[in-house]
Amino acid sequence: MIANFSATEHLRALFSQRHDKETVFPFDVGLLLLAVTLMAIGLVIVTSASMPEASRLYDNPFYFAIRHVVYICLAMIAGLIVLNIPMHWWRASNPYLLLFAIALLVAVLLVGRNINGSTRWLVVGPITIQAAEPAKLFFFCYLAGYLVRRYEEVTENLKGFIKPLLVFFVLAILLLMQPDLGTVVVMFATTVGLLFLAGARLWQFFGLLLAGILAIVALILFESYRMQRVISFLDPWADPFGSGYQLTQSLMAFGRGDLLGQGLGNSLQKLQFLPIAHTDFIVAILAEELGFLGIAMVLGLLFALVFKALKLGNIALQKQRPFDAYLAYAIGIWFSFQTAVNVGAAAGALPTKGLTLPLVSYGGSSIITMTVAVALLIRIDFEMRVDGVHALSLKGPRKQKSARKNVNAVLDDVRDSAEVAND
Repeated sequence: MIANFSATEHLRALFSQRHDKETVFPFDVGLLLLAVTLMAIGLVIVTSASMPEASRLYDNPFYFAIRHVVYICLAMIAGLIVLNIPMHWWRASNPYLLLFAIALLVAVLLVGRNINGSTRWLVVGPITIQAAEPAKLFFFCYLAGYLVRRYEEVTENLKGFIKPLLVFFVLAILLLMQPDLGTVVVMFATTVGLLFLAGARLWQFFGLLLAGILAIVALILFESYRMQRVISFLDPWADPFGSGYQLTQSLMAFGRGDLLGQGLGNSLQKLQFLPIAHTDFIVAILAEELGFLGIAMVLGLLFALVFKALKLGNIALQKQRPFDAYLAYAIGIWFSFQTAVNVGAAAGALPTKGLTLPLVSYGGSSIITMTVAVALLIRIDFEMRVDGVHALSLKGPRKQKSARKNVNAVLDDVRDSAEVAND
């Protein structure tokens, strides 16, 4: 009796060991946690950085913080909607998304709101939309679809390589009319990187890179305010209360931060010294309050997110899902380059540009669009996992043989254990 009970317990333990597995989620939880963590850090820093300005303008220190919470909630809702849209819809609809992006950029030029000399915002009732943000994502969807449809043309002849550049040129003209050179640079860098990953010839790649750099230099030289930004970037201390004011105040914030920072809420530069501290220069306040370690943590989180996106692209390519792969690559390049430009401008390594820090800076259009991009990555990962489970379910006879072998192995172990117990 005791031997039989021992054998039964041993059978249960062996069966549990062989068949009970850890909980497997149908999506990449790590990717979701990275995005949520960045948004949480962004909410804390935006609240801290915006309180003086909100008190001065609206007599409510939490004015921008409350709006940022609303933006995050809207971003979460948009992300949940995107998670339920299959990737084949994006593959089929990307030309229409491109047309919608062009329509948004044209509408901005016709009826957009002008702020500080730039016309970049569409006002729809209480909602303000920065059209360049969704336009970036929709263009990357189109580019991924084009590379799938015209892969042989892109890799084998010049005509196929130039076609998507003509589309980019149209979007660039519309963006430069706002003007918004920063978005054009981000889109150009992502386009070049995606064409290179798709297998474009090296001479085409380097030719495009050289042409793009020359075009950017020309755009800077022919616009006096852009040239002034470059001059102030090269020597901001030559005019610390004029053209170099914003950069010198940002550099002071970095200097005060040191290794561990001044402590959350203890920034001095946000007290009306550093303009728009909660948007384009949020990283300067982050550096001042949380120090080098705080900056390293946020950059580490963004690096991990970009790494996951690029790795997801590799896996999708191996599983014969080229559209998903190119879109994941595009999102990874986009996030990484925009992060580099934002941090570089705040730290004085690059000329000042109005680009947000992904998932961290204040701005509804930016955080909603970036959350949608992360949701697309999660959806790509989900569909690949579902495909893997479906492939296993199709192996009926083979699966039955494997199960029979597992049962026989367990019975043999039990029989051996019972004989040992009897002895």
